[in-house]
Amino acid sequence: MARKLFDICWQIALLWLVFRCGVWLVGALHLSLPGNVAGMLIMFALLASGTIKPVLIETGSGFLLKHFAFFFIPISVGLMSFGDLMRQSGLELMVILVVSAMIGVAVTGATVQLLQQRGER
Repeated sequence: MARKLFDICWQIALLWLVFRCGVWLVGALHLSLPGNVAGMLIMFALLASGTIKPVLIETGSGFLLKHFAFFFIPISVGLMSFGDLMRQSGLELMVILVVSAMIGVAVTGATVQLLQQRGER
């Protein structure tokens, strides 16, 4: 149990460090990109190159994914302070969210089908 807790802690620390590197990189290079996206790109590069093996972050990332809903509580509470905005523009925001989600699903589906077709050749 102690070993698993230790693994979770240092793996989350590693993920946090990569995130902070992304934030620092964006600030240092004055990029118009969110720091968390830069951190994800850095993590992708590290995983794709084999510098970091997936097993090195499996336990920590699994823990974070298992408790993912917990991270939406602050966002949900924060939205409560925008009640007037939700009453005024809630329908427009909902349409934007639904349409963008549908576009994301369609693009993902088309990409998967294209990659599957490539793999069959």
